[in-house]
Amino acid sequence: MGEGAPAGAQPRLTLATKVTLVRLLGIPVYVGAIAYYRLSLSAGAPNEAYRVAALGIFLAGALTDALDGFLARSRGEVTRLGQILDPLADKSMLMAAMLTLTAPSLPALHPQIPLWFTLAVISRDVLLAVGAYVIHHLTGHVEVRPCLTGKLATALQMTCVVWVLADFAPAPFHGLAMSAVAFTIWSGVRYVADGWRQLAHPPRRPAG
Repeated sequence: MGEGAPAGAQPRLTLATKVTLVRLLGIPVYVGAIAYYRLSLSAGAPNEAYRVAALGIFLAGALTDALDGFLARSRGEVTRLGQILDPLADKSMLMAAMLTLTAPSLPALHPQIPLWFTLAVISRDVLLAVGAYVIHHLTGHVEVRPCLTGKLATALQMTCVVWVLADFAPAPFHGLAMSAVAFTIWSGVRYVADGWRQLAHPPRRPAG
């Protein structure tokens, strides 16, 4: 006789995780929309419908980011899979947006994400990923403590993406981008300092 799922068992694929998966599936759709928009720019006949579609997909991803977290907590369905997929969806969408809106060799958007902006964000994220691996390798445990600076950096990065996709005025954009990079670097320094403290004072492992 086969084993049935115990009563009240948590479903393997929760509603919150399904929302996160939809966000992940939206990334290639976004990339396709912005790629076609770039092609229309190259042809000298910009098709604004593609740009608007890319903006809508990005905004939908940003809004559902808060939704899946709320669903997981309110329904008591916080899962390991969701904890992995949620930040993956966030970073993947933001990275796809920045890379497709930088592309200096393609027809320029006005404004356009500067190359130094994208390099700063990627460098910080790579540094943090390598640092987390080193800490986990040396101590067997790594704790990522979200900080207000990091949240502000992400919010400003997303604002820059929306600014470009929405085709807002180029004049204030440079200052906005500079602010986003400043908070990105500052948050990176804070995360590195926190990682250094974890290396200096690793958690005690239970004896035995």
